[in-house]
Amino acid sequence: MTMSQAHLLRELESVVEDNLNRHLAVAKEWFPHEYIPWSEGRDFDGVLDGTAWEVGQSKLSDVSRTSLIVNLLTEDNLPSYHHEIAVLFGRDGAWGNWVHRWTAEEGRHGYAIRDYLLVTRAVDPIALERARMDHMAAGFENDHTGNALHSIAYVSFQELATRVSHRNTGRHSGDPVCEALLARIALDENLHMVFYRNLLGAAFELAPDATMRAITDVVKEFQMPGHGIENFGRKSVQIAMAGIYDLRIHHDDVVAPVLRNLKIMERGGLTGEGEAAREELATFISGLDTAASRFEEKRAAAQERAARRGKTL
Repeated sequence: MTMSQAHLLRELESVVEDNLNRHLAVAKEWFPHEYIPWSEGRDFDGVLDGTAWEVGQSKLSDVSRTSLIVNLLTEDNLPSYHHEIAVLFGRDGAWGNWVHRWTAEEGRHGYAIRDYLLVTRAVDPIALERARMDHMAAGFENDHTGNALHSIAYVSFQELATRVSHRNTGRHSGDPVCEALLARIALDENLHMVFYRNLLGAAFELAPDATMRAITDVVKEFQMPGHGIENFGRKSVQIAMAGIYDLRIHHDDVVAPVLRNLKIMERGGLTGEGEAAREELATFISGLDTAASRFEEKRAAAQERAARRGKTL
């Protein structure tokens, strides 16, 4: 970490403390076990000699199952995420208090989703565990490791993207229990987004040009934290085709709201470097909007072809 970043983190510490206090005041206690239909559970094959899993036991569609697995494997990498932010932000003072609180809240997401999937027999438990081992063994490294401003910008968008992904997956599942669980998890993710977004707004007051550059870089290079999951590209296409998370959703429900809240296009106080970054961002957003429209057209055409063949995508 450079001295300038260390100075930035010190300057932001009071903002972190204020927003941590705000977070603790509005966050509501909840218990994951209340969202799991335990009465549906039964033994699997193996040491307890139960019933082997087969796909007919799942009441979820293939794409809902895929989306839930991607969301779960993403949450599973929490140890790596904790390491990233603990090293960057530190483990002392207000920053450290936030890091530990955030980790504690995020920790329940993974085991709650896993409990739901296993109790309802929604997934192959052996394949799921192997996927978890592979994904976690690969670890995770933020594309902007060691860069405070870029990391704060990234999580501002990523937490919102995760909230949207969880919420839409729950709606698509067709299971009220699944929807209620993911809606509750999404509330956590939304509060985390607000925390980081507020820090990003404060960073603008301290370093407007550098913050604008960080936002531009993050938006242009954005990847979900689960992009290292095996066959993530194929799974992402399936999820996009189902309308759970696609380019239009990313543009309209993730990127645009954060930029709008921070008044990115109206902000003053920028020099030539900051203005250049903002122009670059505006050009990219326009291209993203165009790409989202093209994807929607291609998806509609594919759905129409499938309907004529009597199939669904």
